[in-house]
This record gives sequence, C-alpha cells and structure tokens, in this order.
Amino acid sequence: MTAEQKYVVGITDHMIGAPDLEADVLGPDVEIDFFDSRDEASFSADRLSRLDALMVWGARLGAQSIAHLNRCKGVVRYGVGYEKIDLAALASAGIPFANNPDYGTEEVADHALAMILSLHRRLFEHDARARSYTSGWQVHSLKPLARSTRATVGVIGVGRIGTAVVNRLKPFGFHVLGYDPGQPPGHEKAIGYERAGRLDELLGRSDIVTLHCPATAETRGMLNGDGFGRLKPGAIVVNTARGELIDDLDALEQALRSGHLAAAAIDTLVEEPPGDHALLRAWRDREEWLAGRLVITPHNAFYSDHAAIEMRLNAAKTVRILLDEGRLRNQVTDRS
Repeated sequence: MTAEQKYVVGITDHMIGAPDLEADVLGPDVEIDFFDSRDEASFSADRLSRLDALMVWGARLGAQSIAHLNRCKGVVRYGVGYEKIDLAALASAGIPFANNPDYGTEEVADHALAMILSLHRRLFEHDARARSYTSGWQVHSLKPLARSTRATVGVIGVGRIGTAVVNRLKPFGFHVLGYDPGQPPGHEKAIGYERAGRLDELLGRSDIVTLHCPATAETRGMLNGDGFGRLKPGAIVVNTARGELIDDLDALEQALRSGHLAAAAIDTLVEEPPGDHALLRAWRDREEWLAGRLVITPHNAFYSDHAAIEMRLNAAKTVRILLDEGRLRNQVTDRS
C-alpha cells in the first residue's frame, strides 16, 4: 500500500456512535466507510466493491451483498453470534469470516449467574408478590426453596463463557453438571465439574439449566416442547446464549403454565424486540400466574462500559492484523 493509497474498511452499523475507536486502531492508512444502517438493501454495490474488509454489527449480510465484495479480504463480526451472516455465500466467494469471541466473557457469565441466583432464591417472585402483602410479612415464604448445596446446575456448553459460569457457581456450593461434546476428555477434571455423557442426562438431573452454546443445526430448538418435557419437574432455565435455542414460545408458555418449568430467564430471543405472543403479553402485563417466574432482559448480557470498548477494539485489531499479515484470527467456518 503506497502513501497515496488507502485501504477501505466498511462498517455496516454501530450501536455506540461513530467508529472513532476503530479509526484509532486501524490507523491513518485506512479509510472507513461507515454505512450506518442495518438494512442490507441500502448497501450499494459501488460501496461494497471498494472494500478491503467489512465489519458487521447488527446488519444481515447475505448473498446479494457478498456478490459485490470483489476485493474484500475478510468479514469480521463485532459480536460472537453469526446467524445473520451467510457463511456459505462467503465461502463460495472465497472470503474468510471471523467473529469476536474474546470480549464480554465476564459480563455474560455474571449476567447468567445473577439470573441463576435470583430465580433459585425466587427473588423476583418475592418482589412481585410482596407488593400485595398487608399482614404477616415474614411468614410469606415461597416453597419449595432449596439450599444451593442441595441443587444441581447443568451447564450446556462449557467453552469460554460456560467455563466462567462453572467457576462462579462452585463457591456457592452448587453441584455442577456440564455437557459439551466439543470439549476433550479430561476437560471436566481441569475445570472441576461432573461431565454428563448425554444431554438427556443433564436435563433430567438438573434443578437449573443454563445455556452457553452456539445456534447450530444440532442446537436450534434444543428446548422445544420435547426438550422441556425432558427437564426435571420444577426446573429453572436460563438462556444468555442464542435465542434460537428456545425458539418455540408456545412450548415455553405451556411449560411455565403447567408448572413443569418453575421459572425462566432469557436474554436473547429469536425476534428482537419481541413481537406479540400470549406469553409476552402475560409478562408485560405482570399477570398473576407468571409473577416473578419469567425474566427477560434486552440482549445486553454482554454489556459493560469496559466490554463495549473491548469489543470494538478487538474487532478492529482483527481487521488490522488481516490487512498487515493477511491472516484472519478467530476465523469461523460454516457450522450451520
């Protein structure tokens, strides 16, 4: 790259203002083309064809856009998930793709643990019901309510975040089961959890199930009607991973109404912001039957002031390494 020439790096969209941090990392020999749009239809062929690299936040990236990335050396997603990225089209075009896994681990693990502890101790339900108590204040204990040392937490996916959750659970005395076929034998000994050989074993033994796996062909709809049915009666489910893991709100509503599922906490949904559904109406209207039993946070488990900066810097560093060295760290292949 000569002094007169500049690399061109596109950024589709951003949730935190202008890409100034990225510009600092990418350096003066990079021109940033900030699309400032999540609407893929607005990405013009002329702008796409100029790009040496593309960074994606919340926009979709499909074959119609990828066809115009004629000089693109790589696509980098700011986040971890990549359900909106057409990996097959990128592979056909010979364009490598990377996500950004090395940020926010502490935040998601903390968020999951906060959900686990709050639902296990029935704090949200206590709060919801205590508003109507007018006498006998202290006698309104909610049952059943077990000690943490008598409860088992099943962790589905024991990678970076799942491991961080395991490490946070152990001081509270929970028995921890882990299920992750991708981890090598002995991983459970190094981290300190009991390995479940089958998913059904974990579902049937766990008082609390927390999800920390990607959305793939094997995991999408993992907890549908059949999956909820395999849970231990009275279990709690926490999902800070991908919305597609619990993609059937009808099944979730039925499991909660029947009491087979004691409570659920969800940070990610298939549709965001969530649309209209009987379960979501009951949640929004604070219906009595659901009081404190369904907790929904707006897909912000990843967030802290520090993590937001870390995410942006790490994604930009990945692009800078690609431009300098021709290699794409954290490269992902099609796992659909």
